[in-house]
Amino acid sequence: MAELSLILEMVRNLGLAVAAFVGIFLAWQRVAAATRQADATLQQADASLQQAELARRGHVAELFNRAVGQLTDAKLEVRLGAIYTLREIARDFPDLAEPTFELLSTYLRENSAQHEGIDPPVDIREIAKTLVDHMELK
Repeated sequence: MAELSLILEMVRNLGLAVAAFVGIFLAWQRVAAATRQADATLQQADASLQQAELARRGHVAELFNRAVGQLTDAKLEVRLGAIYTLREIARDFPDLAEPTFELLSTYLRENSAQHEGIDPPVDIREIAKTLVDHMELK
C-alpha cells in the first residue's frame, strides 16, 4: 500500500510538472503574440507620425512660399503678416532658419536703399529687428 501511495504521489507530481510546463508554454505563446501585436502597433504609429510630419512640412512649405510672395505686396499689413509668418517658420523649424533669414536679409538689402535719409517703413524696421534678434540668439 505504501508503494501504491508513493507511485500515485509520483504520478500526481509528474502530472503537475507537465501541467506547469504546458502553462508556461501557453503563457509564452501569449506573450509572443502580444509582443508581435505591440510591434505592429508601434510600426503603424511610427508610420502615422512620419505621414503627419510630411503633411506639416508641406504646409510649412506652402506658408513659406505664400509669405515670400506677400513680401512685395502693396499693403503694409500683408507685408507685415509675411514677415511674422517667416519669423515663426524660422523659430519653429531650425533647419529653415538660415534660408529664411538669408531671404529677409536679401529683401532688406534690396529695399533699404529706397529709404536712405528717411525713417524706414514699419516692415523694413520689423525685418531689421527680426535679423538683430536672430543675431543676438546666435
